[in-house]
Amino acid sequence: MDRRIYLLALVAFIAGLDENIVGGILLPIARDLSVSVSVAGQLTSVFSLSFAVCAALLLSLTARFERRALLQAALAVFALSNLAAALAPNYAALFVLRIVSAASCSLIVVLSTTFASALVAPSHRGRAIGVIFMGISGSLVLGIPFGIVLSGHFGWRLPFAAMALLATALIFWLQASLPRMTAQQPLPVPFPLQRYWQQLAIPSLSCAQLVSILMIAGHFTLFAYLAPYLGATLGLHGNSLSLMYALFGASAVSGGYLGGWLSDRLGARRTLWLVPAMFTVVLASLPLFAGSLWLFLPAMMIWSSLSWSISPTVQSYLIGSAPADSEVNIGLNTSAMHLGVALGAACGGVVIAWQSLAATPWFGAALSAAALSCACFSLHLSRGHVPLSRAAAPGATSQLAE
Repeated sequence: MDRRIYLLALVAFIAGLDENIVGGILLPIARDLSVSVSVAGQLTSVFSLSFAVCAALLLSLTARFERRALLQAALAVFALSNLAAALAPNYAALFVLRIVSAASCSLIVVLSTTFASALVAPSHRGRAIGVIFMGISGSLVLGIPFGIVLSGHFGWRLPFAAMALLATALIFWLQASLPRMTAQQPLPVPFPLQRYWQQLAIPSLSCAQLVSILMIAGHFTLFAYLAPYLGATLGLHGNSLSLMYALFGASAVSGGYLGGWLSDRLGARRTLWLVPAMFTVVLASLPLFAGSLWLFLPAMMIWSSLSWSISPTVQSYLIGSAPADSEVNIGLNTSAMHLGVALGAACGGVVIAWQSLAATPWFGAALSAAALSCACFSLHLSRGHVPLSRAAAPGATSQLAE
């Protein structure tokens, strides 16, 4: 594996860290800025929503820029917005800065994935993308603890300043390590966003995007309410609950690589249906094991790992299906993932209001089963499919220049 892939994983890690870190410092933010905890929690919601909207939009608006320079520019905006967040005088200012930071993170994740897939041979593409998602999922393990430790000793503002400092260092590291990458040169279209609509109009590709949305929604139907679920079913609180989250996060890190490895070994087409099939079975089994910690724990860790394996799986499939528009489809998939997060959290809330916490895994499994159906339908539609003709057109794909 090219060592530069791990540098890109570190770049993706700080983007994930920025999204997750607020969860660990909600209370000090709420106290310092004189808002309720629920209002402070909207900083995470607006981040995810902004990320989903900006991932495809910004990629379209910057389609003709050289990619290394664009990644460095996104990191510069990331650094400035987080430094400003560390100095934010009030909640409104911090709210706006989270939107700016989310926009930069959306570009950072998409470009890191694009670079990773371009730096390796097609036979290693899935694993390279998986390493990027290991970086993002690793932020789940370190994000909240990192925020708690730093804010506990130095206040909630220091974590933002620390991320700004790390991003600045990465800008120079990328300059020394990554080659230039020319922008994709699509065939002329009336408006850049039409390229996104063109991809969504291909049934096999839009069904693949639905796989991400529905499976991640199924995951977050339970995961967004995991703490109260564990408290209600297993009586876990305090340190025991923290340990469960740590184990969940550690398993999530392996999931990114698992999805990439399976895609390379079994093929992206086979893995596209296999991952949601396994995920559905495991998620549906959780209520059956909720009476015993020792049965629930391994099932939970498998659930966590599979939940993070779907993104490299779908993205490997999308790249193989439409090589000329790989960056466009990765951008759409990044938006799809965050739409899945929002949909799952909303569905979980409705299930709890109308049924109970105990019903969330069942509903999540139903959404995952729908994702499996979309995967099978996509594979059926793409049978015998030849990649888009632009794949062979001169200048149709991004080019690396050492």
